[in-house]
Amino acid sequence: MPLRRPVFASLLFAAMAAPAPALAGGFYLQEQSPLETGRALAGAGAAADDPSAIYFNPAAMTELSGIQTSAGGVALMATAHQSNRGSYRTAPASTVQVPIAGNSGGNPFDKVIPVPSFYITGQITDRLWLGVGVNAPFGLKLDYDDGFFGRYDSLYTDLKTYNIQSSAAYKLNDHFSVGGGLDVQYVKATLTNALPQLSPLIATDGMAELKGNDWSVGWNAGLFYTSGDTNVGVSYRSSVKHKLDGTQSISGLVGFPVNPNGEFDASAPLNLPDIVTVGFMHRLTPKVRAMISARWYNWSVFEGIAVTTASGTTNKELDYKDSYSVSLGGEYDVSPALTLRAGTMFDRSPTNKQHLTTRVPDGDRAWLTAGATYNISPAFALNLSYAHNFVEKANIIRPDSYYPSPATVTATTLSQTSGNADQIAASLTARF
Repeated sequence: MPLRRPVFASLLFAAMAAPAPALAGGFYLQEQSPLETGRALAGAGAAADDPSAIYFNPAAMTELSGIQTSAGGVALMATAHQSNRGSYRTAPASTVQVPIAGNSGGNPFDKVIPVPSFYITGQITDRLWLGVGVNAPFGLKLDYDDGFFGRYDSLYTDLKTYNIQSSAAYKLNDHFSVGGGLDVQYVKATLTNALPQLSPLIATDGMAELKGNDWSVGWNAGLFYTSGDTNVGVSYRSSVKHKLDGTQSISGLVGFPVNPNGEFDASAPLNLPDIVTVGFMHRLTPKVRAMISARWYNWSVFEGIAVTTASGTTNKELDYKDSYSVSLGGEYDVSPALTLRAGTMFDRSPTNKQHLTTRVPDGDRAWLTAGATYNISPAFALNLSYAHNFVEKANIIRPDSYYPSPATVTATTLSQTSGNADQIAASLTARF
């Protein structure tokens, strides 16, 4: 068999499977509502006090009279640091471990990462509501410095999703409402990582770049109950199953019997998780409200990556785990014009410790948040929020093998990752 096909298949598999957590895992963006950010999403699905309710529970739209819009975003400022704990590589037909030298990669995140959102709801009759939401529920961008010791694991990641939701809600009676609709989602990804040469004596690395995109469709549904003083909401967002189609570019490799460099067609599935939200809100007094929300994420749908090329399909197991988040929060109406809020959340990472990667430097997170709403007039309200995320440290042990036997080279990234994040959020709500 010609060498080119198995060499290319191995390169493509390594370049896509190694950074696969960038296509799922710990980068679901919780920040879909500047108002909700201020109470750590404790009101999600039940508070029903802002047009962003359509995302968390479409049935809760029935609490929003007339036409209401909310436009804004979250400025996410994240830091991450990688510490080399003895990363190494091998050479073909050798068990000798050659240290991988390099710098720490710097802070791979942009100084400010914007997460925009827009929602509009409209009361059509005394029973029927319609709504549209546009947001970015998944996303990640990292860019490590040249010479990063973990370069064979990852260098550059740019993943964007854009979700367009259209939903309807129907009030069955004064207490119960139902809702549901469709989500049209676009995903685009660019991933790069270095490739080791066959000989560790060659000073320069090869390079792999993957680009792909896809449109797909999911759906959402919800139930909402209110007694006046107490609200309860339950909602479901379906898994969105993508198939990324694009190209894989390989460059800079030398010393192979057949040149492996070039650009090739490639595709890979991307299954994003189902999400279930349960929310509860209770008015303790006319001015004070307590809230709790819990969310479950079906990340086990993402078992691994299957890369399809002209050479066939290669699979790699990643074993993502189902995860959850729990939020507690409260609000106090200082005056008819001003509301203050605060909250906390525990957000468990779905990443598997056996498959951690510098592509997604993630761990369990704890949130502390505060926010306020100022009613400029009966028609307009300004929402401001701040959140700090504490991210648990994690140890990465990431072996990735390249090229078919007898030319196999294994690069093992050993790193301790640490970091945290701050969020500043703002939105303007308009009521007509």
